[in-house]
Amino acid sequence: MDLKNSELLSEFSGGQIARLDALIKAYREKPGALIPLLEEAQVLLEYLPPSVQRRISAGLNLPLSRVYGVVTFYSFFTMKLRGRHTVRVCLGTACYVRGAQDVLKEIQQKLRIKEGETTADRLFTLETVRCLGTCGLAPVAVVDKTVYGRVVPGKMGEILGNYSDEPGICPVP
Repeated sequence: MDLKNSELLSEFSGGQIARLDALIKAYREKPGALIPLLEEAQVLLEYLPPSVQRRISAGLNLPLSRVYGVVTFYSFFTMKLRGRHTVRVCLGTACYVRGAQDVLKEIQQKLRIKEGETTADRLFTLETVRCLGTCGLAPVAVVDKTVYGRVVPGKMGEILGNYSDEPGICPVP
């Protein structure tokens, strides 16, 4: 096994690597292939860590900086493994003034992660945003596509529990 495969095998199965290589081969001769290939690779692998970017760079004979530039430019690409559910807390002015930082702290305590991290069970990823355009509902938290307005910290355990395998129970003690 070569060093490049061992690096990928630490994160992905042999089958996933074979499917990635097949994708690269299918796109190798197509003009403008980078973005569609990255999209399919992310669907396959769930994220695009540096090891995958290096594999794609070599496979398409493109500079790694070009692959990295595309991955970091477009918000739908991610270099970090994400949870099944994305929790976003608005820290815009209206939400901040109305206590969003306390909501964020409560979520961090419940999930035992910081902003930008994913829970160990890969159920939740926590993000902050600067404005969701729902200032009249401040403070606001969004789980996936569901908006929760006028959120108080004490309700976050219940809200997060709606997304766990046991409804109404926060998945983390």
